[in-house]
Amino acid sequence: MSSTADDAATQAAARLGFVAGQVVQELGYDDDVDENLRTGLEALTGNELVDEDYDDVTDGAVIWFRDDDGDLTDFLVDAMTVLDDNGPIWVFTPKAGRPGHVKHSDIEEAATTSGLHAMTTFAIGPDWSATRLATRGRGK
Repeated sequence: MSSTADDAATQAAARLGFVAGQVVQELGYDDDVDENLRTGLEALTGNELVDEDYDDVTDGAVIWFRDDDGDLTDFLVDAMTVLDDNGPIWVFTPKAGRPGHVKHSDIEEAATTSGLHAMTTFAIGPDWSATRLATRGRGK
């Protein structure tokens, strides 16, 4: 990857709110993921992404999820088992019109079932959208 591509990947990763030193768990990895984004996340945090077998506390999670990947709720529950309090969960789904696209309402339903709620969605790469999920806070 060129330094320009490195910079772009790190900037895209920075939009997710992760910072140096954080441990980020990755679920749903497959050969279609955005490798530039993965590299940007690792460059930004200074750590390799950890997989679903990681059993220590994480600062956040990214889930690559496609329509035929099964139950998103299961992925969310798995991510939350080692997630530090208030750590973000980002669900990456193929953009509309791409194979494996997931409707936003499906993401919201899985989030609600898991005790989370969708906060924001934006394009994170050429083929992927990112949706931030967070725990439901008590009303103030």
